[in-house]
Amino acid sequence: MPSTGAAAETARAEFRAISEAKGHAVDNARQAVGRLEAAFDSGALVRTPTLNSMLADLRVALEQDDGQKLGGKSAEAARFILRAVSRELDNA
Repeated sequence: MPSTGAAAETARAEFRAISEAKGHAVDNARQAVGRLEAAFDSGALVRTPTLNSMLADLRVALEQDDGQKLGGKSAEAARFILRAVSRELDNA
């Protein structure tokens, strides 16, 4: 059952705004994940198994070694996964 209320709607809207913002997709993805984690921690949104799986995939796409710059495939994967997370948030 999806989370309801003002806090849930605010968390969804903020996630979507961050993920759609101008800027580098990898940086936006990191910030969007942080916003989701805060929403889960506060109880505003419920962590679903599907979201857990998507966020795990996103974390792999965002991994980097010291000094490594992410772009190209990582940015494309981040954008793709963020869009899927945004759709799934209606169930969280």
